[in-house]
Amino acid sequence: MPRITVNRRDFLGISLAGSLAWLWKPTMAKALGGKLPELGIAAPDFNLPGTIAGTTKPNLSLKSWRGQWLVLYFYPRDFTSGCTIEAHGFQDALSDFKSHNCEIAAISADSVDDHESFCTSEGLGFTLLSDPDGAVSRDYGSWMAPYSLRHTFLIDPDGLLRARWTGVRPVGHAQEVLSTLITEQTSGAV
Repeated sequence: MPRITVNRRDFLGISLAGSLAWLWKPTMAKALGGKLPELGIAAPDFNLPGTIAGTTKPNLSLKSWRGQWLVLYFYPRDFTSGCTIEAHGFQDALSDFKSHNCEIAAISADSVDDHESFCTSEGLGFTLLSDPDGAVSRDYGSWMAPYSLRHTFLIDPDGLLRARWTGVRPVGHAQEVLSTLITEQTSGAV
């Protein structure tokens, strides 16, 4: 019988019988939520209704932030413990992000009304966008119906994707993103 060699970098595990093996290929931009957009290319555009600091806004697009850095993060649901922790992390660092010409926008499948309530009750001062059918979440490889997955993207002032995080742990994530933002800005990439 021939010997089978399994390279750990290219195969997630024998117990998965190859059905999910593609998840562990480091050269492929895939995650549980689908194909992730590649770094260095234009971020997928969107046009979604939302709320800014609890005030309903008409549809906002990626162009709404042109000329600024943007942290675009996806999360499952308003008022859940992990999502609240993550939102507070970004809120606590919001002035630091703004001092680096960077805004924060978050996307989930929750309604604009739910977002307004979440912003008001949690004192959030950044944009929450409603993606009820997951179309934008899918464009960013961040959809597992009926929820958005916890992924984050850093977009530069020209609309190019500079960094991404998948399977985010809410605690300390905002500081990690802020550190990467500062590194990207000081590296002369943009």
